[in-house]
Amino acid sequence: MSCRSKTRDTGKKAFSLVEVMMALAILALISSSVLVVIDRCIASAADSVLRMKAFEVARENMEQLLASASVKESVEYGISEKYPDIGWQTVVETFYEPITARMWIRGVCSSQYNDPNGQEQTVELTNWLTDLTKEQLLQIMKQDEDELGDLNAELIETMEDAAEYAGVDVETIEQWLQNGLLTTEDGSFIKGNLDLYMNSKGEPSAEEKNQQAKSIADLKNKKSKPGEGSSADQEAWQDEIDPKTGLTYGELEKKDFSEIWEIMQNQRR
Repeated sequence: MSCRSKTRDTGKKAFSLVEVMMALAILALISSSVLVVIDRCIASAADSVLRMKAFEVARENMEQLLASASVKESVEYGISEKYPDIGWQTVVETFYEPITARMWIRGVCSSQYNDPNGQEQTVELTNWLTDLTKEQLLQIMKQDEDELGDLNAELIETMEDAAEYAGVDVETIEQWLQNGLLTTEDGSFIKGNLDLYMNSKGEPSAEEKNQQAKSIADLKNKKSKPGEGSSADQEAWQDEIDPKTGLTYGELEKKDFSEIWEIMQNQRR
């Protein structure tokens, strides 16, 4: 009787190194795609939160503007006390609406923030506040001209003249500039800022530095609101000549809103 023995192949087939590497590559690709999607979702959520804060700041400024008893052309800006990462700007300006051929005062409240990508984003709200009569428009033009003349008197163009005004030498003015003395965009010195450094011997506090005027618009906002004047005064200025147009305010009063708007735009250029 013969016996036959049978042997079984007990070896198991394993993954090769190439297969393992391919599996890891596929897993890494899928994981990176998932992480990108998650990162975008987080950035989008963060941007939405910032946008809601910016909208809240702009809305609050607009509500304050609408609740004001009176308004005049102005530009105001600053940083939100509630949200320090949100900047804001409120502009009250005249605007000509060509369809109805009427002039309006409108308010534009905007707020700015940097999104997660570092790009500046803006939220803007606009509201038509009131329409203007031709007489009111001409009064605004004259007030702007008078205020501009007063404001220009607050500026000093050269560093030498600024040093003479402050009673110091040019090197001291340069030190003040390094210590935070602000000038306008064209480099003019503002007397109020020089007064601040004169009175503090060149060492104003951080709060005082933040209160400096930065532009003509800042100076304009610091001025008190002018009175309306008597009716006789309102009639007298109609014979005055507007220096930029060469026309009297009485002659301007005879023009329609579109012509007056064009003249105003030419004055601002």
